[in-house]
Amino acid sequence: MHKSAVEGNIARFIRNEIQYELDHSPPIELVSGFYSFKVDERSGEQWIRLKGKFGENEEIKIEVTMFDASIPMKKTDEPEDVKLRVTMIIDVTKGKDNILEFVCSGWPDSIEIRNVFTCGRDGIKNKTYVGPKFKELDDELQDSLYDFLEARGIDDKLAEFLHAYMMIKDKNEYLRWMDNLKTFVMKK
Repeated sequence: MHKSAVEGNIARFIRNEIQYELDHSPPIELVSGFYSFKVDERSGEQWIRLKGKFGENEEIKIEVTMFDASIPMKKTDEPEDVKLRVTMIIDVTKGKDNILEFVCSGWPDSIEIRNVFTCGRDGIKNKTYVGPKFKELDDELQDSLYDFLEARGIDDKLAEFLHAYMMIKDKNEYLRWMDNLKTFVMKK
């Protein structure tokens, strides 16, 4: 088979895949906000950023990965039987230099804090000691840190939103990738 025949074959497969995806679930436009947060979709990238404010002097920045882990839901081999996770890095800034950073797992129906850090504006941890794992903290302190996030709109509803958003983004990025692949293959 000649090079042009192979490339034509690949392009046909890609066109068929794109058409299949469009026929089975047409693209949905991503929203630009959720409650008080503005969403930066980061087109072409594997993460998004949300920004918001709380009170007079707090800024909130949330960076969220596309799905990066899963756990099985049932004892089957079906791919639909997994619970997908996104990773969230939440920075709450007070004043010029004080950042409280949460590293969280975003599940379809909840947010799980994995760790909490204090940082300077440059993102460097203030001290060499980064604190214990979140699960090692006193239960009441853990609960109060969840309450802290919930008061700022970082809660189960946000987790649900992020999962729905990332499902759409994942499909959009897949279609963009397929189109870029087709463009490359067809380029003379």
